[in-house]
Amino acid sequence: MSTEARDTAPTEETPEDRYLAMQRSPEFGNLRKSFRGFVFPMTVAFFVWYALYVILSAYARDFMSIRIGGSHINVALIFGLLQFVSTFLIAWLYARYANRKVDPLADQINEELGEVSRDESPRG
Repeated sequence: MSTEARDTAPTEETPEDRYLAMQRSPEFGNLRKSFRGFVFPMTVAFFVWYALYVILSAYARDFMSIRIGGSHINVALIFGLLQFVSTFLIAWLYARYANRKVDPLADQINEELGEVSRDESPRG
C-alpha cells in the first residue's frame, strides 16, 4: 500500500459521471415515476384479467361452456379472444401515454445530457 497523497486536482467529467448524476436527478426520478405509474397498475390489471380467465376455465366449466346465441361460440372462446383484444388495447394505451407523458421527460433528459439535440431526435 502506498501512503502517497493522491492528486486532488479536478478531473474532467466523464460520460459515466454525467449519466450517474442524471440518474440521481429529480428529472430522472419523475421519468421513472411516470413510467411506473402506467406500467405497474396495467400489469396487475392484465394479470388479474388473465388469472380470471384461467380460473374460470378450470373451475367454472359450466359457465364457460354456455353457448352464445345458439351458435358454436361459447363464453370461453369469447374470453380467450378478449385476451388478444386487451393485449392490443394495452399496447395502444401505452403508446398514447408514452407519447404524452414519458417521451417528453425522456427528451428533456436527453437534451440535458447533451446526447441528442431536438433536430437530430428521431421523434422531433
